Amino acid sequence: MIKGAIFRDAMISAAYNITNQRDAVNALNVFPVPDGDTGTNMSMTITSARKELERLPDDVTVDKVAKTTSSAMLRGARGNSGVILSLIFRGIAKGLKGKEEIDARDMILALSYGVESAYKAVMTPTEGTILTVVRLATQAGAQYGTEHKEAPFDEVFAHVIEGARDALAQTPELLPVLKKAGVVDAGGQGLLLVFEGMQSVFKDGVIVANTSDSEPQEQENVQRRETAPAPSGEAEGAAVPAAAGEPLTSGTLTYLYCVELLVMRDPAAKKDPTALKAFLESIGDQLTVKVGPELIEIHIHTNDPGRAMNQALKYGVLAKAAVTNMDRPENDPMQKVDLHRYHSEPERIGDPAEEAAGTVAPAEITKEVGFVSVSAGDGIAALFQDIGVDIVVSGGQTMNPSTEDILNAVEQVPASTVFVLPNNKNIIMAAEQVAALSTRKVIVLPTRTIPQGVTALIHYNPDLSVEENHLEMSRSLDTVDTAQVTFAARDSVVDGMKIKEGQMLGMENGAITVVEDSALTAAYKITRHLCNRKTTMVTIFYGEGATEEEATELESMIRDKFKDLETAVIPGGQPVYSYIISVE
Repeated sequence: MIKGAIFRDAMISAAYNITNQRDAVNALNVFPVPDGDTGTNMSMTITSARKELERLPDDVTVDKVAKTTSSAMLRGARGNSGVILSLIFRGIAKGLKGKEEIDARDMILALSYGVESAYKAVMTPTEGTILTVVRLATQAGAQYGTEHKEAPFDEVFAHVIEGARDALAQTPELLPVLKKAGVVDAGGQGLLLVFEGMQSVFKDGVIVANTSDSEPQEQENVQRRETAPAPSGEAEGAAVPAAAGEPLTSGTLTYLYCVELLVMRDPAAKKDPTALKAFLESIGDQLTVKVGPELIEIHIHTNDPGRAMNQALKYGVLAKAAVTNMDRPENDPMQKVDLHRYHSEPERIGDPAEEAAGTVAPAEITKEVGFVSVSAGDGIAALFQDIGVDIVVSGGQTMNPSTEDILNAVEQVPASTVFVLPNNKNIIMAAEQVAALSTRKVIVLPTRTIPQGVTALIHYNPDLSVEENHLEMSRSLDTVDTAQVTFAARDSVVDGMKIKEGQMLGMENGAITVVEDSALTAAYKITRHLCNRKTTMVTIFYGEGATEEEATELESMIRDKFKDLETAVIPGGQPVYSYIISVE
């Protein structure tokens, strides 16, 4: 049997093992753009847990170790790979709930919960990634454990590792981009290192030594805008009656009803499901919307199931509708387990107050709506503050903020509803974890770039409801294109283009389309590609590696080509990207 102290040491060993080898994992990244490297993100995520685990006593239970790991990793998760790793261990904690010590069967069952938790979090799971590795590793361990019921713990876990290695070797066959680069999936490699670090304790009783020269450093995270006092006649923190879709204040449940809908799509209803998701997010939480060519599957917790159904009916016919009052004991979702249902996970593993605790006390609520934005660069941060952002979290492409960084910022906003703008595709998942931890109602707008974040804020209308603003801001994201110029961090081949380290890369909405030796030339070419007859405005943010003189020259080149455009040049101060250009 594995006691709590052994499980604690296994997790500490896992953290050291991936930290020692994070650079090797980083090297597996195939995209030549500098980014928040997978190895660094996974290392920092599990290190958050290691620091708390090292304070636990030897008489600790497995349950306590698992809860501590889950809570710390959830709050410390960085980047998509870090979030998925944290969700795997969140599921493991669910499977080990109440256990003082465990055997191999317990561990395999817990891993199956980890698989479920990770797959739930991804709207469209991609095979050939960390998801494949954890799933096949768990299956390999389960098969061996079933065939060898008396096998010791470390022997069964060795087959988990063997399954992970085999799955990792298959990833290039599942993802062509990996095969072209001749590498395996970085996230899957990171997970294998975690498992191998754990096995060092399970088998040999040895914690992997820390051989890393340093740990990735935390950063100063937030800049805040001065906020005005409550308007005359409104007491600070005055209670506001809950609207139909807003949280209930009585009892322990934020939302009373669990609603599950299956909609047969009507081809005549040419409506964008993105708007449906935005509407539903505004009236509840724990939302999953899975969109297929013929069906839309919806799961949501809300206080107004009727509104959810009425909105769904605009997209087709209800094939299934189920509404459960979660306040009734027999319907307590904490008591139910269904490994074949992949919708978002409402359950807290540890003590809610402990798990949700950030490092700052929540600000007193004085207004209805506030904003948190993620960005890098003093100029861009100042712009966000000028157009209404309460707190700017420092972060971006090469330093993804953690869930706790974003949570702490949200808690400092004196608003009952906080919109979060990640402004980077690798930060969205970390931001989405905040809703389950915050004392505020949190709405994450899936902004993937700085221009999308700016556009969303410009479309905010204080005269509209939260729900209406959510819809309008979400729709606005498609009205702006983003051009970016950065340097190649490594030699690569992308879509037939040979790229040498140090060359300048021009990207259009995230896709590399131009390779040049000059940042100015690359910026002009991609902007010219994105401009069309409907374009009215081009905004140039110049940053690291660019000068005001060069940015002004770029503006002149664009205006010479497109006579009727409005243009603006802003010193963004952003690292990594010489230029970020908004084309509207």
